[in-house]
Amino acid sequence: MRMRCLLLKSGQRVCSKRAAAKSWAFGCKEASALNTAKGGTLSVLGKDSGRETQMNYEYEKAVEYVLQIPRFTKKNTPEATRSFYEYLGCPGERARIIHVAGTNGKGSVCSYINAVLIRAGIRTALFTSPHLVDIRERIRVDGKMVSRQEFAHTLNRCLEELERFRQTEGNGEYHPTFFEILFFLGMLWFEEKGVEAIVLETGLGGRLDATNVISAPAVCVITRIGLDHMEYLGNTKAEIAGEKAGIIKKGVPVVFWEQEAEVNRVIVEKTEQLGAQAVCVSEKDVLFFNFDNKTVDFSLRSEYYGYVRVCLHTLAIYQKENAALSVRALEALGHLYEPVLSREMIEEGLASAKWEGRMDEVMPGVVIDGAHNEDGVRVFLESVRADGCCGKRFLLFSVVSDKRAEQMAAQILESGLFSRIVVAENESSRSRAGGQVVSLFKGQAVLYESPEEAFRFLIEEKQETDRVYATGSLYLAGQLLDWLENEN
Repeated sequence: MRMRCLLLKSGQRVCSKRAAAKSWAFGCKEASALNTAKGGTLSVLGKDSGRETQMNYEYEKAVEYVLQIPRFTKKNTPEATRSFYEYLGCPGERARIIHVAGTNGKGSVCSYINAVLIRAGIRTALFTSPHLVDIRERIRVDGKMVSRQEFAHTLNRCLEELERFRQTEGNGEYHPTFFEILFFLGMLWFEEKGVEAIVLETGLGGRLDATNVISAPAVCVITRIGLDHMEYLGNTKAEIAGEKAGIIKKGVPVVFWEQEAEVNRVIVEKTEQLGAQAVCVSEKDVLFFNFDNKTVDFSLRSEYYGYVRVCLHTLAIYQKENAALSVRALEALGHLYEPVLSREMIEEGLASAKWEGRMDEVMPGVVIDGAHNEDGVRVFLESVRADGCCGKRFLLFSVVSDKRAEQMAAQILESGLFSRIVVAENESSRSRAGGQVVSLFKGQAVLYESPEEAFRFLIEEKQETDRVYATGSLYLAGQLLDWLENEN
């Protein structure tokens, strides 16, 4: 457990407003809140051929450029994205790629697989989204973020290639989106670092996702499907599953978690169409489960390794499911990495894994969780219910406007787990108005001006046997983690 100190001073109010240096750029809309941080303007590759082109950005300006991309780009067709990826030489495809899609748990599955491969001595890259505090969190090799210098260097290289692509291919209108530029940057850097494996998380959906330009992953993983991003992916779990299943490739094994029959059917039918092997993981594969409020322990039935003993250092009961998916995905890779990817390496790698912002105990009895949809809140509450708390529980809740906040608030109220609920708007431009959120709790919540102020209040109120939680949004998780880091 990572411990942080928080200086509690009566009446002190700390509010982080460092949007330029610590941007909450979880998606394209966030960049609209960021202006040129140091008073200047950035040159961009726009439609006007007379516009100055500058491709020697240092790190701060490189990040600023990326954050400004949504101002002058539009969503690209998959064909356009693939065309530029191929122009770059399909970077990263010399490595074995583990492609992960789903609604909840994608990042955790990626983190577990990444930890095991690193423990086995395999040079491994990790591409995830969103980031919590630092944009470089998205792009890592052997657990280490891309350096500031390498981030800027690789972006400059990518923009130089883009300029040549637009001139030689006659596509002067094309510019990668915010997510695409980070994906291309990551894959170029991974190629340069000579990685052997890439754990690749989709951004949104699967079928139309920028990461789906890859042609031959070693294995695909589909985590639990839930109702999220419905305006883009569909109104039912079956429709959403169809979009996620779009990452499935011919002959590539697919590992997925057993859910409702209609979800399972969509995934299995897609694998059958493409001659792929479907590996369904379910509760029946999990034996001797135990949760002692600090670790999740269980045995997992595996075809290749027999029984794998799993010990996860987490407060999140829901990670059992994500770890099980990870083991079965690694099993599909086992024959490719014999003998280094052994059962012992899997057990040791899982035990060493850490994924911030997911039931993350940042101080004794103080937990931040990034649950941001109904399924996420459901499993968050399951973990809270099993926390062994002997005192009171306090909750800070914040949510963005495109989530089903009414249903999330109803789940929290119905649980009856919290004696005090406070609400605050997070710094995202998409944050739902605090007054609207408070009203969802039917007189049982209090509105605070900022998450920092609210969190400080709850921590000061907390007694030794009490527990403080914060949930509702990854934006909230990132904002609080950044604040705590600066307080420390």
